[in-house]
Amino acid sequence: MTATDVQRTAAPDLDHVREALWQAVRDGDEYRASDTVVGAVDAGLPVESALLDVIAAVQARVGAEWAANRLTVAQEHAATAIHERVIAALGHHPRHRPPEPHGTRVTVVCVDGEWHALPARLLSEVLRRHGLRVDFLGAHVPVPHLVSHLHRTGARTVALSATFSLHLPTAHTAITACQAVGVPVLAGGAAFGPDGRYARTLGADAWAPDARAAVDVLARGLDRPDPLSCDRRAVSGLPHLADQEYTMVVSTRRQLVKETLARLEERYPPMRSYTHQQRERTAEDIGHIVDHLAVALYVDDPEFLPRFLRWTAGVLDARSVPARSLDPALALLGRQLQDFPRASRILHEARAALDHLLPAPHPPGSGPAA
Repeated sequence: MTATDVQRTAAPDLDHVREALWQAVRDGDEYRASDTVVGAVDAGLPVESALLDVIAAVQARVGAEWAANRLTVAQEHAATAIHERVIAALGHHPRHRPPEPHGTRVTVVCVDGEWHALPARLLSEVLRRHGLRVDFLGAHVPVPHLVSHLHRTGARTVALSATFSLHLPTAHTAITACQAVGVPVLAGGAAFGPDGRYARTLGADAWAPDARAAVDVLARGLDRPDPLSCDRRAVSGLPHLADQEYTMVVSTRRQLVKETLARLEERYPPMRSYTHQQRERTAEDIGHIVDHLAVALYVDDPEFLPRFLRWTAGVLDARSVPARSLDPALALLGRQLQDFPRASRILHEARAALDHLLPAPHPPGSGPAA
């Protein structure tokens, strides 16, 4: 299906438009991608549907295809860049520009360290279509700069986006800082969990699972937080952190990774044949486990690490890498952290969850290399 075919369709079929856009971004053709989406809107597809039911849906497919090892990282990045250009083309198209803003001012921003800005960009465009005055600050905005922006512009609400759950502690800092200057925070993005559980844990004023829900939340309005009560909540909101386990894991991360990597070969003999590059990637994987353990301690959720490991096992399996190598790494981390009750419990439950996913182990030396 070509862009011309889409333009000639009286009532564009979403599946056909999505497939046409998918083919364009997979081929790296931003002009065909733009023609596809703009042509569909010209033919009667609502702009909001083009943004959320087409572009966002195809971007989700891009991520799934990368996880399944059918797209490279470069192809994934190229697809994201193309979608950014398509959104811009649609927003600046003379016939499809958003209306003049007449609503309250909203700052849409990605948490510090978060480089996946496309979900926040899509939200910004949808909010503009509903007449809100939107400041889109983009990816990776340090908290002091965000607070300075709020002081300068007088925004009434912050829509805080985070895709990777590793950024939850930083998101907590951003939420607390915004509330401390009297600005409520609407949290959104995959990092906060499919049911928004981490948005509630971190004290966000509201959570929305998607852009349409965010429009509804903002239409109802959010109460301006009391800075004094926010200060008290910031101190008392996560009492489990008093055990210092999170702080200890973060501060000893390098040592934990180094010790685990040094002893992993004894527990997992196939590692003896690893190349230098394979060993580096194994060290990165161990680092990711430690990082997710730290966040699990921060939000006090024993299911946090198992969910990450189930996803990781799927990614490794798609790349013919034995996910069984994760289990000895978890055991070695557990040995180092045996004096820390919460960390030990989380690692034990993570191993139990992983065990249900793994096939019987290969004889030593017979498995594929990581």
